[in-house]
Amino acid sequence: MDPLSQGALGAAAALIVAKPEQARRAALLGALSGMAPDLDVFIRSSSDPLLFLEYHRQFTHSLIFIPLGALLCSVVARPLIRHTISNRSIYGFCLLGYGSHGLLDACTSYGTQLLWPFSDLRIAWNNVSVVDPLFTLPLLIGVAIAAIRRSPRIARFAATWAMAYLLLGVAQRERAEQLGGELAASRGHVPSKLVAKPAFGSLLLWKTIYEHEDRLYVDAARLGVRARLFPGQSVGKLDLRRDLQWLAPESQQARDIERFRWFSNGQFALDPAGDDRIIDVRYSMVPNRIEALWGIQLDRTAEPTAHVDFFTSRALSKDQRAETQRLLFE
Repeated sequence: MDPLSQGALGAAAALIVAKPEQARRAALLGALSGMAPDLDVFIRSSSDPLLFLEYHRQFTHSLIFIPLGALLCSVVARPLIRHTISNRSIYGFCLLGYGSHGLLDACTSYGTQLLWPFSDLRIAWNNVSVVDPLFTLPLLIGVAIAAIRRSPRIARFAATWAMAYLLLGVAQRERAEQLGGELAASRGHVPSKLVAKPAFGSLLLWKTIYEHEDRLYVDAARLGVRARLFPGQSVGKLDLRRDLQWLAPESQQARDIERFRWFSNGQFALDPAGDDRIIDVRYSMVPNRIEALWGIQLDRTAEPTAHVDFFTSRALSKDQRAETQRLLFE
């Protein structure tokens, strides 16, 4: 999730076990350690645009790295903390803050390698958006009050809110998947794979994606007291032999496509707009549209050793804003 959410949850985790006189320092240590794993975003390469996709949410987010990551955080933080807190307590607060990060990220749909180095599986529980003010703001306010008042009890209330919201996300995800399955059945489809993920910023609007006969079907569902479906679009899954006959199988671009296949969990396709672009179908500003937030650009004239380019398209147009509002409030 976003750094603010990660810091707030890390602070709450540390505050819960802190003594009142340690509360403010515990909150600081937990917050900083809760954000620390995302320092992996600095692992980049000017010659390999996809390198950051492999390392973001990789070893710094894995369960086995938590003790070492917490130790590094505690070593860095020790000079900043007065000696009224023992090294053991500093490490404990950092451990709780650091340990909360990967688990929270796994609740989103991006994919987190919790089991690295034993597996490169990208775990995604799909029960909260990467940015959700209804999750973050109550948690942040609760943590701030707990730190100011030196009250671990208030921090427990904030953490309870966070857990309750994540559990609500699980229930909403199950509703969305059920609706997605029913919509597929109404079309005479038997999905080989079906997932639901929250749209940007709430647990009310959801995106469903299912596979049927080598096509990806994207739809939306609004899950209030009453549920409503919004049928969307479909696109053929990428088939290299069919769609990219010009591409040399041993080229670097072909290898990069396989890397992007792993990153996108196989839910990728040629951009319907053309231009030899491959898009990650999982993400779009409007949940029932195939308008990807990112993808890779191929080059037919590139050398065999040349990498693909990575592009993003995150601007929200007036049309997309209006359509999202329609899905939310119509």
